[in-house]
Amino acid sequence: MSSSSTSSVSSLTFYSQIPTRRELTNCTRLPFSVFFPSINPRIIFLQDNTDKRLNFPLRLLTRLHLIPKVFQFRAKSSMEEVKIVKGKTNVNVFDSEEELAVSLAKYTADLSHKFVEERSAFTVVLSGGSLIKSLRKLVEAPYVDSIEWSKWHVFWVDERVVPKDHPDSNYKLAYDGFLSKVPILPGNVYAINDSLSAEGAADDYETCLKHLVKNNIIATSEASGFPKFDLMLLGMGPDGHVASLFPGHPLLKENQKWVTFIKDSPKPPPERITFTFPVINSSAYNALVVCGAGKADAVQKALGKGQSSDLLPVQMVSAEEELTWFLDKEAASKL
Repeated sequence: MSSSSTSSVSSLTFYSQIPTRRELTNCTRLPFSVFFPSINPRIIFLQDNTDKRLNFPLRLLTRLHLIPKVFQFRAKSSMEEVKIVKGKTNVNVFDSEEELAVSLAKYTADLSHKFVEERSAFTVVLSGGSLIKSLRKLVEAPYVDSIEWSKWHVFWVDERVVPKDHPDSNYKLAYDGFLSKVPILPGNVYAINDSLSAEGAADDYETCLKHLVKNNIIATSEASGFPKFDLMLLGMGPDGHVASLFPGHPLLKENQKWVTFIKDSPKPPPERITFTFPVINSSAYNALVVCGAGKADAVQKALGKGQSSDLLPVQMVSAEEELTWFLDKEAASKL
């Protein structure tokens, strides 16, 4: 896939079903239209004005330069009229992690402004790992002075059941690298109760979320009935896990609880709490921030042309409005 700078981003829009000819007549026409028929895109469908449909692998189209550096598809009619399932997905590839961090800061700041204007609050969900480092541009000008930090409400998509000052704590990682450097109100930072067991901490965190939904701090998804956060900033492990949802684990199928717990994490520490996929996928916007060659295999499986019957957890992520991948060129090197 083409690499990019802040001025040239490879952006693909994915759809979970191929529109009919009638639906296409309601859409802004481009020389050709690109559709991905599933949440795990393998093949690009090119459809011209004659309704002739051709199948091509993504890598071939990229090499032939048939995919422009910025590719968008927008329906003239409403999403309800076209009946496209879920939100769209964008894939952005950057020449360096530095350029990725610059773009991620603008993306986050723009959404902050949007939601503060719309609902006077911005609910943000963080993850651990290298994600916090990639947020560093938010604590610099112009964002540190222009963002309405008092409107932010901060949560964690998963947390290790350890004391808050423990090196493994996602709270500590976020506090040291981000939260301590911006004026978010302490009462708007929702950490887990680290004095409880894993099961108790998960139940307590879900109770906290339900209270905030009742008070309209967190929105509710009309589609799913689960809490609808404004933005989740997610990382991905080399094995394709997101949050503390690991490949092959039974928790991938949890569809009732908002927050659950795990005591046998394949990655230490073993005891954690995590949001479930219904909550993750009810978010308005999800950003998957993935850097480094060590994650290239999982990125290739998630976005490349290979076929597999076993979905990685990252392939199960969607969003109600938009899912955006932020990749550096090392992470995208096998696409």
